[in-house]
Amino acid sequence: MTGSSPNILILGIGNLLWADEGFGVRCVELLNERYRFPDGVRLMDGGTQGIYLVQHVQQADCLIVFDAVDYGLVPGTLKIVRDDEVPRFMGAKRMSLHQTGFQDVLALAAFTGAYPRELLLVGVQPAELEDFGGSLREPVRAQLEPALAIALAFLAERGVLATPREGDAEQLAPAQLALGRYEAERPAEDVAYRHGDIRFIAQPGREED
Repeated sequence: MTGSSPNILILGIGNLLWADEGFGVRCVELLNERYRFPDGVRLMDGGTQGIYLVQHVQQADCLIVFDAVDYGLVPGTLKIVRDDEVPRFMGAKRMSLHQTGFQDVLALAAFTGAYPRELLLVGVQPAELEDFGGSLREPVRAQLEPALAIALAFLAERGVLATPREGDAEQLAPAQLALGRYEAERPAEDVAYRHGDIRFIAQPGREED
C-alpha cells in the first residue's frame, strides 16, 4: 500500500454463543453483507482468537474494533473510545477471556513497534451474557445500526467510502452462525441447556459421577 492508501482492518471480536458477547462479530457480519470497501480495507471476524490476531493488527495503519464491553453503563449504551484509551477501557472490567487476549494483542503490537496509527473501539454495554446459544438482547440489537453508522462515518472522514453491495458476499464465518439461521434453528429451552455445555457444567441437584 502507498502512504495515501492506508491498510484498514475492521475487526469484530467476541463469542457468538453467549448472547450479547456476539455484538462485535454481528457488526462486521452486517458490514460485509451490505457493503463493498476499497482495496486496503479488510473485514474480519476475530471471534475469540486472542493473541492469534496480532499479525493482523500489526499490519493495520487504522484499526476499527467492535465489541461488547462492560463499561458499567445502562445496557445497550454505545461508547466510543479512541487510540491510547482503548486498551485501558477493554481491561477495566473483563467480561471474558477474549478481552484479556485482545489486550495482549495490542500490547504485543505496541512492543514490536507495529501499532495502528489510529484505533477506534465501538463498544456496547451488554444486557445479557449468561445465555449459552442465545442471541443479542433488544437493547444491544438496537445499537447495531448506530454502531455501523459510526464506523462508516469514521471511514468517510478519511476518504474511505463504502458502496452498497450487489449480490451475496463471501461469508466471514460458517453459514450456521449467520444471525437469521442461528436464531431460527436454536433448540427449545427444554432440550437445550442455556448456561453452558451440559456435559461439563454441574447442575443444582445433580450429583457428580
